[in-house]
Amino acid sequence: MLRYRVIKKLFSRVSLFLLLSLALTGAAVSAVEGEGRLLGKDIVANCGIKNGGVDQYSRLTVVLQNPQQGTEKRSVYSRYWKSYAGKGDVFDKMLLFTEYPPDAVGSSFMRVAYEAGSGKEADQWIYLPLLKKIRRVTIRDPADSFLNSDLSYADVAQRSLDVDHHKFLGIKSVQGMDFFQVESVPVSEDIYGKRVQWYLKGESWDTCVSARVDYFTKEGDLAKVQFNKWQQVNGAWIWDRVLVRNAISGHVSIFVVSDVDVNIGLSDELFSARTLRVGPRALVGEIRSKEK
Repeated sequence: MLRYRVIKKLFSRVSLFLLLSLALTGAAVSAVEGEGRLLGKDIVANCGIKNGGVDQYSRLTVVLQNPQQGTEKRSVYSRYWKSYAGKGDVFDKMLLFTEYPPDAVGSSFMRVAYEAGSGKEADQWIYLPLLKKIRRVTIRDPADSFLNSDLSYADVAQRSLDVDHHKFLGIKSVQGMDFFQVESVPVSEDIYGKRVQWYLKGESWDTCVSARVDYFTKEGDLAKVQFNKWQQVNGAWIWDRVLVRNAISGHVSIFVVSDVDVNIGLSDELFSARTLRVGPRALVGEIRSKEK
């Protein structure tokens, strides 16, 4: 039986998700005085691109639910991430170590992502402890699933401002909260026809964040909806909880990010084949040595 209590527990304190869900039935869109002159590109640049810190540690829990089959699958990873800000065309590097389920403990994943304008595809490797081998993972299609979820590799990758035409649609008010709504249409061939992005309007650009993304097929049908709740740790903006509802299959993917630590001093050498094999022990030793 599908454990709806899991969703209730994860999101009972997140009224934003419920309020945004109500917006699926529609709410008046209006541009307020002075903000009608805003450009969609400016909103995306200020609200959609946030500071993630120099590096991070976190625990990532992924819950995959299939309501039609009544099934649920949960995976837990320890995650290490570092920003490279374009140095050597590298955007960021990430390590994932599986903590759950038990039969997958020991497996690990590493990704090196490049700047959107570099023309390079991300490099990815996976370590399989049963085979004691590291295998390169090729992204054959940007639409391929990320961690078997309803998010694709394209959805979690860096996206340049210039690959879309951004149109400011106005302000949508839902239950007393205001959202900048921006329609982003790809300039060239893409896996989606368009994305409609909702940004929670804050007191300033610093507190304006992406709250929801509606993904549409090339035929104009709604493909999925992504709801975002953020946490701020030492000035860095990081996912707190994300829910993705697939409008076509009915699947639901939930991402929960906890135990976050920012600017911990990860070295470049840790993002290596050795770390994939050794596991988190290599990173723990590195962090402790820096604390001395």
